[in-house]
Amino acid sequence: MMPMPKEPVSVIGAGLAGCEAAWQLARRGIHVLLVDMKPHYKTPAHQADTFAELVCSNSLRGERLENAPGLLKQELRLLGSLLMQAADQTRVPAGGALAVDRERFSTLITQAVVHHPCIKVESRLVDCLPGAPCIIATGPLTEGRLAEQIAGLAGSLHFYDAAAPIVTEQSIDHSKVYRASRYGRGDDYLNCPMNEAEYNAFIDALLSAQCADVHGFEERGVFDGCLPIESIARRGRMAAAFGPMKPVGLPDPRTGKEPFAVVQLRQDDAAGSLYNLVGFQTRLKFGEQQRVFGLIPGLQDAEFMRYGVMHRNTFINSPGFLDSNYQVISRPQCFFAGQMTGVEGYVESAASGLNAGLAMAAVLLGVDAPALPPTTAIGALGRYVSAPNRHFQPMNINFGLLPPLEKRASGKQRRYAALAERALKDLEHFILDRRDLFEKE
Repeated sequence: MMPMPKEPVSVIGAGLAGCEAAWQLARRGIHVLLVDMKPHYKTPAHQADTFAELVCSNSLRGERLENAPGLLKQELRLLGSLLMQAADQTRVPAGGALAVDRERFSTLITQAVVHHPCIKVESRLVDCLPGAPCIIATGPLTEGRLAEQIAGLAGSLHFYDAAAPIVTEQSIDHSKVYRASRYGRGDDYLNCPMNEAEYNAFIDALLSAQCADVHGFEERGVFDGCLPIESIARRGRMAAAFGPMKPVGLPDPRTGKEPFAVVQLRQDDAAGSLYNLVGFQTRLKFGEQQRVFGLIPGLQDAEFMRYGVMHRNTFINSPGFLDSNYQVISRPQCFFAGQMTGVEGYVESAASGLNAGLAMAAVLLGVDAPALPPTTAIGALGRYVSAPNRHFQPMNINFGLLPPLEKRASGKQRRYAALAERALKDLEHFILDRRDLFEKE
């Protein structure tokens, strides 16, 4: 039997990363004090009182192992991720992606951590760094004295993030849309087709629309994966048609041909009563969103349940400050997790929390640190945030972060499949070799 540490671990922040870290510690019998400002305080981006709220999108991206997000999710499943348990239980139709009913998803995670006997939850603002052992997972919207202390310790940078609008299903004109997933992979999306004239009219309206003021906003400070639709349009008249509005693989069954452009709507809740505009992050003023997006065929009478918003996100300069397990190099038993570390995306945030939780458990149980194989997606993310990088920027998981194959595979899909097969095999060996970390589960 491994000795159990007496002092609880302070986990600050109950977002995806904080909840995942707390869960990994608790399932190994380690007591956790999970502190979050909800429900008494919220940032402008938050609406729900529950933890692990998905504020920008309900999609956790691709499921297939031939894409890096799909591999990352499968690794998390193998490691007993709380996020993946909740996601698999609350999934909604999304073609080849994993999307969830965001309210049920957040509720399941909240109930799991609140009712775990090893986790004590406190609702309060934290305005200073706690003593070790601790995991800081306060998220990219951290501000006030705590943000100042973190910046003084780690150095911080920032970028801007945005959320897409959500409309009601009943307000969509179904006579003008059709159901289909790209390349014939089901019919989980509603598609709003545009001809060339409709597309040009929409782009003209988008370019002339008024934007809401965001303090300090500069387009070069926006993470590319969350670039507002109006910013994309400014890159060239056809930029949106080759980006979030691309019609490739989406022929209209009424004509048998691909439209000039298309806007996809993805189901946002299990009941199918809400749909979000895929790739339509925006900082347009609310009235302008209704006017401009009302030009999209099928959305002329759309009822908006949430307008798109933009907010500033903060991340620390992790290289040289954190090791590959997200531990502060100069402060043993102090870890960071989540988007603040420079991993970008919901699943990536949870993966960093799982990694930090495993590593903290190892420290407190007196066993070797969990050096996750660099050939895995989770291990590659840890290596990315910790490796020297003069131009460090937030990063989604991608196969470019993994070491190349020893034997080249012909074709991109075969290469990606081989990278995924190697990753899962190496992770299975890691779990078998590290019984000192997994025997307490």
